[in-house]
Amino acid sequence: MKNIIEEVNFRIKRDGEDLAIAVAQDFKTNEVLMVAFINAEALEKTLRTGKMHYFSTSRKKIWLKGESSRHYQLVREILIDCDGDALLFKVDQQDAACHEGYYSCFFRKIENGQIKVVGKRIFDPKDVYG
Repeated sequence: MKNIIEEVNFRIKRDGEDLAIAVAQDFKTNEVLMVAFINAEALEKTLRTGKMHYFSTSRKKIWLKGESSRHYQLVREILIDCDGDALLFKVDQQDAACHEGYYSCFFRKIENGQIKVVGKRIFDPKDVYG
């Protein structure tokens, strides 16, 4: 596991953290679900548990995706880009990935100079997060 983590180029520096880009993609449909940051510790926890862990730049801590909502991301495949600074995680998404209640965080589309909601809301965030 250590040799895998050493291959990642955590070159994004933010608030003293060394980060890489993490893209979560639906394993079955290839729909992009979300983009976040990951540090070495979050990657180690992801590799060890098989559940996605990220580094929250706003909260300045590692978080398990689904720790509040129970909408976990179960890792099925991991790919790393040529520079080693971005990882693509193919996951089985449990319910919705987006904290706003949509399956994907990419639920809006820019069309004819307007932003349109094109995704279907799966849950009401107030019911899940209070």
